[in-house]
Amino acid sequence: MTPPDLLSRLLYRDGLMLVIDKPAGLPVHRGPKGGDNLEVHFDALRFGLPRPPALAHRLDRDTSGCLVLGRHRKALERLGKLFHSGRIQKTYWAIVEGAPETDEGEIDLALGRLDSTRGWWMRPDPLGLPARTSWRVAGRGRDAEGRELAFLELKPHTGRTHQLRVHAQAMGWPILGDPVYGHGKRPGAPPLHLHARAVVVPMRENKEEVAVEAPAPAHMRDALQACGWAETRAR
Repeated sequence: MTPPDLLSRLLYRDGLMLVIDKPAGLPVHRGPKGGDNLEVHFDALRFGLPRPPALAHRLDRDTSGCLVLGRHRKALERLGKLFHSGRIQKTYWAIVEGAPETDEGEIDLALGRLDSTRGWWMRPDPLGLPARTSWRVAGRGRDAEGRELAFLELKPHTGRTHQLRVHAQAMGWPILGDPVYGHGKRPGAPPLHLHARAVVVPMRENKEEVAVEAPAPAHMRDALQACGWAETRAR
């Protein structure tokens, strides 16, 4: 990730916040094993301020799309409150393996840690934290081997770790390429097909909300098109 690469992924900028199009496969911050991460490149996004922006939330390493950054302490405090209160609207695109029986619905399924040895891996747990996701089928199709696929629009109403991935698995249609909750470890499996498509942030009271969309990533376009997606109408 070079400064020009990161700048080319800038989707929105004002005095308080930035939204960038996070690439799949790159963690947002340094993990216990070190290695490259998005956060170490934020100096390229200062735009004249004395300090680089900071993460207002997280996306999984293999998830692409809209990532919100706060440009200074007060902005980060405001964003933190908005995310915590659920006032920021998030829309994800996913390709799932399988066929939901209906065209829309809601998943209300509490989540908890899988066990102490699996880090942030999660599982359905009636004693866990509440987690709720709305979903809508935006298209249906099949892969090259004839397996059923569905293109879903997902809207999380809570922000639990791996919420969308666990909810999809629990419904019987795991996200394509998911190496933890799906079939992503099989030979020749594609990358995770989960994309943070859009975010709506009510950053200033009594002002118009900030609405940002991230274009479909290259690794998802074949599957999206197999499910009827057309880039010209979806951008």
